[in-house]
Amino acid sequence: MFEDSGLQRDRDVRRVRHPVRPASEVKPRPFRFGVSMATASSAAEWQAKARRAEALGYSALLIPDHLADCLSPWSALTAAAMATEQLRVGTFVLNNDFRHPALIAREAATLDLLSRGRLELGLGAGHMRREYDEAGMSFDPASVRVDRLGESLAIVKALLAGDAVDYQGSHYQVRGHAVWPVPARRPPILVGGNGDRLLTLAAREADIVGLAGFSPRRGGTENDLSAFTADGIETKLALIKEGAHDRLPEVELNALVQQVMVTHHRRSAAEEMPLRRRLSAEEILDSPFLLIGTHDQIAEALVGRRERYGISYWVVFEPAMEALAPVVARLRDS
Repeated sequence: MFEDSGLQRDRDVRRVRHPVRPASEVKPRPFRFGVSMATASSAAEWQAKARRAEALGYSALLIPDHLADCLSPWSALTAAAMATEQLRVGTFVLNNDFRHPALIAREAATLDLLSRGRLELGLGAGHMRREYDEAGMSFDPASVRVDRLGESLAIVKALLAGDAVDYQGSHYQVRGHAVWPVPARRPPILVGGNGDRLLTLAAREADIVGLAGFSPRRGGTENDLSAFTADGIETKLALIKEGAHDRLPEVELNALVQQVMVTHHRRSAAEEMPLRRRLSAEEILDSPFLLIGTHDQIAEALVGRRERYGISYWVVFEPAMEALAPVVARLRDS
């Protein structure tokens, strides 16, 4: 059902494998929380936001990658790293089609050095046709974009592991290339999205699998919400488990929360959401991608969702950063 379509061919780059622990030794991963930020009006404001995220207990500041009203990732993440001490910084996620993998690896290696090893490198296949059209770039079918991402991922991983890479693929050709500086430890790589082919690739190759909960349709103008519900995500997780196979215990699962609503009236809040036109109130309340209730209820929900789905790394958008902070303080590292 999920053909590789060339993702495994012509691989003469070294794979990085992790030891697999016996199932009896596998424990729930500690909670981590990230915040996705995109804008600021000045360097001072951006760095203040980064320091605030760190002070609230978030483990990572993440930035999207769009040709829109959004800061450019590498410069913004460098500034955030310079303003903080422990906060991880990451792309969430880079559009692979915007950059050659050799350039991705070079930028990542530099930022990992400057941030003292705090980089998380997120990669995706791209999904918004409007961006491609505006930049005069070809918007290929999803199968082609994911295939291209698979090749890019193999090259980036090998380069960041310190290899001199020779690679001959359908989309990229690399001849004896290496990057400098070589990271002391390869930065963790996140691959995020919702499509079956992409999640299969992520399960096989990424350190962190990011679940978006929806798939853009018609070039990003519509969204398929079939995986947004509690039942829907089970199908995606089964796919991830099959793809990861014996390395599953080493894969961190991540989810992007679309909305946080702190309220004493969960049911009423769910009934009034615009999503109610497409999902039942029960589906909204149970969705892993929505957090609704008091801080106690949200914390309890996250513990339950970690137990049920294995998701331990939760990301919220900047507007929800303060609202979720009491939950972050309670659950982080637990």
